[in-house]
Amino acid sequence: MNIQRQKIAIMGMGKTGQSLARFLLRHGEICEGFDEHKIKLPDGPGLPMHIGPFTADTLSQYDLVAVSPGIRWSNPVLAVLREKGVPVTSDLDIFLNHYTGAIIAFTGTNGKTTTTHLVNIMLETLPGGIDAGGNIGTPMLELLQDEEQPARVALELSSFQLERSNRIKPDWAVLLNFQSDHADTHSSKDEYLAAKLRIFELQGAGDTAMLPADSEWNDLATQLQNRDVRTLRFGYCNENDSESDMLTAGIMETSNGPALFWLQHEQRQLIPCEQIPARGTHQHMNMAVAAQAAADYGVSPEVIRETMLCFRGLKHRLEHICMTAGKDWYDDSKATNPDAAIAALNSFEKTVWICGGLRKDLDLTALVPVAHEHVVHAFVIGKETRAYTEMLEEAGVPYKVAGNIQRAVSMASQCQGDDPVLLSPAAASQDQFADYVERGCAFANAAQQLRSAHGSIRGGTA
Repeated sequence: MNIQRQKIAIMGMGKTGQSLARFLLRHGEICEGFDEHKIKLPDGPGLPMHIGPFTADTLSQYDLVAVSPGIRWSNPVLAVLREKGVPVTSDLDIFLNHYTGAIIAFTGTNGKTTTTHLVNIMLETLPGGIDAGGNIGTPMLELLQDEEQPARVALELSSFQLERSNRIKPDWAVLLNFQSDHADTHSSKDEYLAAKLRIFELQGAGDTAMLPADSEWNDLATQLQNRDVRTLRFGYCNENDSESDMLTAGIMETSNGPALFWLQHEQRQLIPCEQIPARGTHQHMNMAVAAQAAADYGVSPEVIRETMLCFRGLKHRLEHICMTAGKDWYDDSKATNPDAAIAALNSFEKTVWICGGLRKDLDLTALVPVAHEHVVHAFVIGKETRAYTEMLEEAGVPYKVAGNIQRAVSMASQCQGDDPVLLSPAAASQDQFADYVERGCAFANAAQQLRSAHGSIRGGTA
């Protein structure tokens, strides 16, 4: 793809679209912005803006259309543009057209940000360092602002970014997990999976792919090995299990309890999970994958170990907010689907659970046995409560419909006992909030407001 001396239209002028505009203008391109909603751009080089519905007639007048991840790849206007032969691209492919260093890429339904963040911390100790971008919050084209490119980049890649890339070929790539999600933006589970697996599509000899140990990924592992891709597996095992030798990283059950492990210098490195400040087996698994990536790039075992033992987790991911009303309060607002909530619930013996929100047509059946085992009482928030109350009834869990975060926190504070309170919604937030961050902050603020009545001890991240 040659984007030189072309007239370029940018569809979607949110954070990524603005990054695209800055990059293209910096490279002397002629570009104009399109957005369906009125948007205020930050001060900077002037950019002609078109506000209103996208139309193929208008966009087909451009030599290239760059599409932000927030615009559905299946948008009918894009289909017409393709039929007319108008090149349609993304920030990811433009980035790949310019970047020449090593790419470490992470995808999966859950855990991408934590894993990318940890790899970024550890590889920063290497000569030349590393930068992180993509879905993690920093648009990837922002990593190319300086004349000197970073030696390595860690890219968190969503299905929306991967589905529109024809060039992604990471040196090191991992699929952390796959659960049914984004049913509202992908036409099917198969389409969602196909988008995720594009991360491996162009890999070949000299590249590394890391997959979960579950048997459903065995065929993919064989395909990758047949292309001479170094293929690693991660998962759970027992120290006395002969199949544990098949795993490069993961969580091992030992005689002294579970331990995080990775392979380095042909030796298995172990850290007891009880020594890791970040809570949750699912977080420990992500940390094991990050440790393996760091080991493969030459980070010392000492640096990896120190990072694991100092990492307290990211905000809104099993974050310990405070202790008040005789209970610990945990913000896991990032759990926007059932599988993420299951991982959080499994991190507690018993808990008071705040759940609910925008369900996105996801099946809640898998939550039933986990809620039955771990939840002593539940409070349902959001505008779509019925599916959650039916799930709790099937699980035999006592519950009340709170409606909003503030009432849920107030009700939870009155529960008998000292069981921790967990916000892990198993739902998106956009029925009541702008995003999961705003929801988590509302929960934290409501919990902190209990101090006047009960007193509080400020906590760190658990």
